[in-house]
Amino acid sequence: MEKKVHLRFSFIMSLFMISIMSFVVTFMNIGWTDQTIDKWLTSFSVAWMVGFPLLYVFGPIFKKAIVKSLSK
Repeated sequence: MEKKVHLRFSFIMSLFMISIMSFVVTFMNIGWTDQTIDKWLTSFSVAWMVGFPLLYVFGPIFKKAIVKSLSK
């Protein structure tokens, strides 16, 4: 059950964060033009292919380290 929760959390969190961040960076770089949405979707897809696996792999490691540091 925990693995399913972690997979869903990683999927949803990465979609949320990467969509917002990739849009902000795209908008800051090119402003609002006819190409903004196309450029954003391209940058989002690349960022998500990198971000989702990173969150999935490193999320539990960081969580464990944070719990350990707070329990001292």
